[in-house]
Amino acid sequence: MTMIPLEDIASLRKEYKRGDLIESSIPQHPLQLFAEWFTEAGPMGILEPNAMILSTVSQDGKPSARTVLLKGIESEAFVFFTNYESKKAQDIDHNPSVSLVFLWLEAERQIRIEGIASRISPEESRAYFKTRPRESQLGAWASRQSAIIANREALEARFKEMEERFKDQDEIPMPDFWGGYAIVPSSIEFWQGRIGRLHDRIVYEKQDDVWTQYRLNP
Repeated sequence: MTMIPLEDIASLRKEYKRGDLIESSIPQHPLQLFAEWFTEAGPMGILEPNAMILSTVSQDGKPSARTVLLKGIESEAFVFFTNYESKKAQDIDHNPSVSLVFLWLEAERQIRIEGIASRISPEESRAYFKTRPRESQLGAWASRQSAIIANREALEARFKEMEERFKDQDEIPMPDFWGGYAIVPSSIEFWQGRIGRLHDRIVYEKQDDVWTQYRLNP
């Protein structure tokens, strides 16, 4: 097996010079700052600023992380959609405490979120499902997410089955095993890279429905 020399990895360095994060110039509410950063992300060349790393913990205490897509912020909650039979959904059903990470390297920014996840209503999920491209709707039916499958051909055959099943229907119904989660944050940390690794870290924490903020050492 070819190995990358450790010294080559250790020598990778980048100076962060794109911005700062000062208490006197940031809003009191974290979602306002999130909206400002999110709006700025696209023009900075970030292809999918809504990509976020979701971390969960299984019933036997094993952590797991994967990238999902933010599809909205409703009532101060971060919303994404998935198969309710997937590993992430099983983890959440056991332990609803989760974390999110938005990593925007081109902006030299990171946002870490901790909160509680819960399913949104079927009506809300159906409303979003209707907006998805038809192929994505068929994919939701075809994939038993996280379950073992023999090969790629088996997955494509399953997709063909769904195409045939719904070929005469203009509107594809949402599977009952699919839907959304809303993550209500209790803590949001904003990280801005700075020169000399003296990064800015501002944490917003919710206590008794009031957001407070403080600075952490880098």
